[in-house]
Amino acid sequence: MNGQIILLLTILGISLVLFAFEWVAADVVALGVLLSLILSGLLPTKEAFAGFGSDTFILILGLLILTASLLRTGVVELTGRVILRRTNTDPNGLLIIIMVASAGLGAFMSNTASTAFFVPVVLGIAQRTKIDPSKLLLPLAFASILTSSVTLVSTSTNLVVSGLITQSRYNLAPIGMFELTPVGLPIAVVGLLYMYFIGRRLIPDRAVSNGSNGLSGNYPYLAEVIVLSESRLVGKTLAESGLGSDLDLTVLRIVRNKTRYIAPRTNTVLEGGDILLVEGWRDDLLKIKDRAGVEFKADAKFTDLANPDEQIEVLEALILPGSPLIGRTLRGFQLRERFGVQVLAINRSGESLRRKLSEVSLKLGDVLLLQGQPEELSSLEGSNIFRVLGKIRNERPNWGRAPIAIAIFGGVLLVGSVGLMPMPVAVLLGALLVFLTRCITPEEAYREVEWKALILIGSMLALGAAMQNTGTAEFLADVIVNTVGQAEPFWILTGFFILTVVLTQPMSNQAAAVVVIPVALQTAVTLGLNPRAFAMTIALAASCSYLTPLEPSCLMVYGPGHYKFADFLRVGAPLTLIIYAITIVMVPLVWPLHL
Repeated sequence: MNGQIILLLTILGISLVLFAFEWVAADVVALGVLLSLILSGLLPTKEAFAGFGSDTFILILGLLILTASLLRTGVVELTGRVILRRTNTDPNGLLIIIMVASAGLGAFMSNTASTAFFVPVVLGIAQRTKIDPSKLLLPLAFASILTSSVTLVSTSTNLVVSGLITQSRYNLAPIGMFELTPVGLPIAVVGLLYMYFIGRRLIPDRAVSNGSNGLSGNYPYLAEVIVLSESRLVGKTLAESGLGSDLDLTVLRIVRNKTRYIAPRTNTVLEGGDILLVEGWRDDLLKIKDRAGVEFKADAKFTDLANPDEQIEVLEALILPGSPLIGRTLRGFQLRERFGVQVLAINRSGESLRRKLSEVSLKLGDVLLLQGQPEELSSLEGSNIFRVLGKIRNERPNWGRAPIAIAIFGGVLLVGSVGLMPMPVAVLLGALLVFLTRCITPEEAYREVEWKALILIGSMLALGAAMQNTGTAEFLADVIVNTVGQAEPFWILTGFFILTVVLTQPMSNQAAAVVVIPVALQTAVTLGLNPRAFAMTIALAASCSYLTPLEPSCLMVYGPGHYKFADFLRVGAPLTLIIYAITIVMVPLVWPLHL
């Protein structure tokens, strides 16, 4: 073992420790690895930076931009609304719909994006149905990960593996769009059945006593909504209005002719000018701005103050001790007249308000949803009236461009999968088209792109190159071959599956694949076995991130679900064994081990 191999293994060992203990951010560790390879002379500068210009990097960047366009045009929101509209209070039916919907989206887009979309939806459903969100969130995350091997674009890990095997010396073709499906689909189906019948029963109750649903930064508010005289809701019943099914809002009272209070019923017919006292989560309330025919009552009054050419912002503000608002009503304090800002809604923890906003006597700790011009809102931050909790990005989806975004995304998948053009070229063309058709602006797209993931991938691709250039991959392959001896290929595949699963817990899936792929390919060639079968095993194992919450999808549910590390091991260990069994049986059938 020469000095270069020792040095590279030292760098690798240190990086694994840093990835495991998270003393430093993963992307920073990856950059450190990249610079270490250059400064130590293990890899020429040109080769070290080649990962950032690779097909894999460009492919992932293009897909992230396309996914951002689907989010920006409301396609993901609309899809989720249609899927979940018919959910009821039956926990079994609810769990099935959530897992199938998450898995379905996760098969064709980032599982992280799928989880990110459904987390607030699931939390809102759990709040309304009084179901412990911990019983839904972990199955949600696992379901989105289970379809990571159904298509090439299910996860960036597949794209990384595809890029690695094409860059290797073994002249392997890239992974096809549906090449993993014969193994990935059984894993998804059996995994979902496991979660429904067994996995969910292994999840402890993690409900919290204060009734919080874990949706950080999103509170239930009381607001006033006015039905405009020209609204299509006029003459419809509350059940037909869609305020509950589409916007997830609860109508508490109807104020008619300013003085008449009506108890809401499903068959209550709405009239023009009705003021609805509604309760809902902040983000759901703000969707009212996209609903034709209804407006915040505050919006109707605010138009005479706001210049249409000026930007209107929305923020949350907490009433502080000593605030002059305490004990007074909004009507009495004349907040709008004094400061030029308008209260859209009020949150009072632990209490359901059923009076008009202008008549509510404010208390210490109330949270107000305010809107106004930026300079007016900024002037409040230095006052003793409120503490500004944070400004809210209230970007309205570009609904009119949704069909275009769907067509571009579908066209990219079709063109790339049938081989009309290389997939990196197809997604880059798709990214250009969503910009030209104004489905999303470059600024919006670049803001949504997961740059940390791209930095990690671009940097760690250099590690794979260094392992080949220094002979480290061959050295480790020889160690494995000498250790295994004349063992059956079954046990060799098992060893690489276990190694990848172990590494993918503290490291990113992509980084684990980058480390193991060169060793696995060299081992296969040394033993006269099919390197493609080994590559596919690594791809399947690298997405098997169920033992810890360090997978991005799991991290997104870890806090809201009030989980502990042991919860993932308890539920994920049997699932990992199931996936191993399917992989070790199916891979040799689809990709024969002997050439």
